[in-house]
Amino acid sequence: MTGVPASAAGGSSGAPGAPGSAATSGAAPDSGSRGSGSRGSGSRDTGSRDSSSRDAGSHDGERPVRGGKIAAAAVNQASLWNVANLLTMLRLVLVPGFVALMLADGGYDPAWRSLAWAAFAIAMITDLFDGHLARTYNLVTDFGKIADPIADKAIMGAALICLSGLGDLPWWVTIVILARELGITLMRFVVIRYGVIPASRGGKLKTLTQGVAVGMYVLALTGWLATLRFWVMAAAVVLTVVTGLDYVRQAIVLRRQGIAERAAASEETEA
Repeated sequence: MTGVPASAAGGSSGAPGAPGSAATSGAAPDSGSRGSGSRGSGSRDTGSRDSSSRDAGSHDGERPVRGGKIAAAAVNQASLWNVANLLTMLRLVLVPGFVALMLADGGYDPAWRSLAWAAFAIAMITDLFDGHLARTYNLVTDFGKIADPIADKAIMGAALICLSGLGDLPWWVTIVILARELGITLMRFVVIRYGVIPASRGGKLKTLTQGVAVGMYVLALTGWLATLRFWVMAAAVVLTVVTGLDYVRQAIVLRRQGIAERAAASEETEA
């Protein structure tokens, strides 16, 4: 967008009867847009013309960069069908498919459970990539901000409820995990006016441990692997509770700081 006015201005400065315009149009293509070329100042004052050319050149060198970033950001914001959002949509579509596979033939057929595990694994893997892609390539959209956490909670919640419904996982485990996930999400929205609570390393480890534990329960494991999945799930529950309490602490500190800063700003305004 920024290159069009510059070239148009350059064309007008090269009109017949403007001496030296052909020599200076390359150095100051947008000088005419500021009105200097139409007054003939370039032919009357060589020094001012050179200075104007340098100013116009530096200005013209900056404008495409800024304009390019703004245009790219506008395109990314307007583009719903980017790769990050498509991965999020895929996870949302996988939720009913996972439930159907999980409950097929009564929910205890090893073959169907293996297919359900594959759907769950794909959903968890795409969860790792869509957020990274959105941040790296500036593909963050309003849809992604809303749909991404919904997709995360949907696939995990569906797996936990199915496992508890089939009797493979105690209901209290499902309730603890889901209550923590939903509670922390709501708390983030409540304190967002004071600031954003960043994801901690413990939170990321919790997500990974939960995914591995639930995946092991989805598979029809026996023997020592069935014993191992019990301990992995126990670790996931502990991390779920501990990181949840840490997020609550951060939210309280953030809220207190926000209130104190607002009070200080109000006192300064009154003074």
